[in-house]
Amino acid sequence: MNTYEGGEGEQTMVHEQPESAPAWYAMFMFPQEPQPLYRATHEYEGYAASCPNTNFLKGVKWSPDGACLLTASDDNWLRLYDIPQDARVASCLHHPDLPPCEPESVTAEVSSAELYDNVDAADNLSPALRMHAGETVYDYCWYSRMSTTDPVSCCLASSSRGQPIHLWDACSGTIRCSYRGYNDVDEPTAAYSLAFSPDGGKLLCGYNKSMHVFDVARPGRDYKRIVTHKRKQPESIAGIVSCIAFSPMGDVFAAGTYTGALGVYDARTYELLLILTGNRGGLTQVMFSSDGNYLYTGARQDDQMFCWDVRSTYEAVYTMQRDTAKTNQRIQFDIEPCGKHLITGGCDGAVTIFDLQSGTQVDHQRIAADTVNGAVFHPSLDLLATASGHRRYADLGDPGDSDNDPATVADHGEGHDRCPPRPTNSLLIWRLQQQHVMMSDSISDLEILEPDACNT
Repeated sequence: MNTYEGGEGEQTMVHEQPESAPAWYAMFMFPQEPQPLYRATHEYEGYAASCPNTNFLKGVKWSPDGACLLTASDDNWLRLYDIPQDARVASCLHHPDLPPCEPESVTAEVSSAELYDNVDAADNLSPALRMHAGETVYDYCWYSRMSTTDPVSCCLASSSRGQPIHLWDACSGTIRCSYRGYNDVDEPTAAYSLAFSPDGGKLLCGYNKSMHVFDVARPGRDYKRIVTHKRKQPESIAGIVSCIAFSPMGDVFAAGTYTGALGVYDARTYELLLILTGNRGGLTQVMFSSDGNYLYTGARQDDQMFCWDVRSTYEAVYTMQRDTAKTNQRIQFDIEPCGKHLITGGCDGAVTIFDLQSGTQVDHQRIAADTVNGAVFHPSLDLLATASGHRRYADLGDPGDSDNDPATVADHGEGHDRCPPRPTNSLLIWRLQQQHVMMSDSISDLEILEPDACNT
């Protein structure tokens, strides 16, 4: 509303600013027990007749707008799931994908297979699209500007062994175009990692000792090559670039390699700005905080996750422990949208949650009968998606010698477990309890959003 001030013959128009509505954000409450809502297990049952139930998942990723989920599995298929319309009011599953009784509690009359059979494994989630990648899937990611209101933006990229990078249409499941990378001797080679820039204009791909930057609007073999390692050049990161992540502002990006090297680059000039060392194993994921000031890293064969301040230090701010010391598998982690907590899977079938202000563990919930290799927060709703499973081989030894057969010994992803009696590879969607917090309020002034009661 406009008012006028001033004396006779002189008036000044004053614009009255309307009172702005208070700003709120959602924050998850921990510790808490997640409530299982949807499950897809039978989708991953069939694969190898010699060793059934071995089609493990390779993480899970929400679309940027939260409308759907994307998974990859060992059968070389990408699967897209639409979020159910009743997700906010859905009842809890009566029998979630929880582990059976411990071996010590199994009596002679009840076998572990019977314990598995007693669990209701009915699925209530099925894929809307299936896309065959052809070979082993190395990496996959959503287009960063994807929105279901704009069908042109509904796409995703994937990289597979012996294949170029494919850009898939998320509405039809067909390939829109491909991006081809080449090595030093002009041979086609597959990318090991993928990341779209926040503005969606560029696709950054990791290769052996190099990265390629593709213009998304120009498919083919036209790209800029960034050499990440040269002989007798100490300021470089050696090895296969296994993971890439842009900062939210898009001004820098981080790249990690399977040798454990970690570099931070300028996204405009592609100049190496910073080298960070600390992880013992090969890096499998890097991720920036919501403000872009902190970088979080996880590695294979390494039970420590690192938090780095990319502004002012070459040393880790703190480390976080998880059960990944004996696996080569990619174990995914994610940061909740408000930036308060980090969640990660593990080989113990549990998800672990950390407070990012101090790096302390605030919750640990066992949710699966197998390795939890993926755990991601929904970008706007009170939902969590998890993926489970790890590689197993058929037990071809003498059943009488099974107690001493190394193929019967669990190694958390190294590939020597026996085939399970029932499916343990699952995609699940869970409900979490949230708080709505006013930006200007103190921690004591919280309005708690109670979740719907479970129907048991």
